Amino acid sequence: MTAVPFHLVDHPLANDALAELRDARTPPPAFRAAAHRISLIVAAEALRDLPTEADTVATPIGPADARVVRADIVLVPVLRAGLGMVDSILELVPRARVGHIGLQRDESTAAASRYYSRLPPGLAASVVLLADPMLATGGSAVAAVDIIKSAGVRAIRMMCVVAAPEGVAAMTAAHPDVDIYSPALDVSLNTRKFIVPGLGDFGDRLYGTI
Repeated sequence: MTAVPFHLVDHPLANDALAELRDARTPPPAFRAAAHRISLIVAAEALRDLPTEADTVATPIGPADARVVRADIVLVPVLRAGLGMVDSILELVPRARVGHIGLQRDESTAAASRYYSRLPPGLAASVVLLADPMLATGGSAVAAVDIIKSAGVRAIRMMCVVAAPEGVAAMTAAHPDVDIYSPALDVSLNTRKFIVPGLGDFGDRLYGTI
């Protein structure tokens, strides 16, 4: 049996940040700070097995053996909520290139439609990190991966803050080669296709547009 490509990021600091994100009393500034903290941890886990190359650096005392990352890492947030994860990931990989995918979810059908897509060129050998905080039905994530793969990408990893079993199943069925990293696998979706217990609308809470 093929293993489901879902990786639970069970880290005490991620759990602490998630508690703040879930709390309905958390105001947008604190929500953004918690989103930044949790994104650092999830991104570090998602990039744990990046290939490195041997190198030598000169310290103030003398030469030292080193391991460096030379892989071309491309960050692709799904607009608009994914933008809340960008700065923290760029702290870890300042040389990463950034693309953007805009997907609009129909509130009645939960189907995703593209309204914007801009990816860097030359992605065949790149490692793409897809950032979408809420993996609910999986419709947007599947559509985003479709777009990324159409650009010739072979290595894609997805990071989210909260996932629903339905979203994980949809992604696994459509793209079993994409590993998913999240600190939370919640119970289910409600009738409005929101994650339960979830944390509400990530973008609205991030930007104070509730």
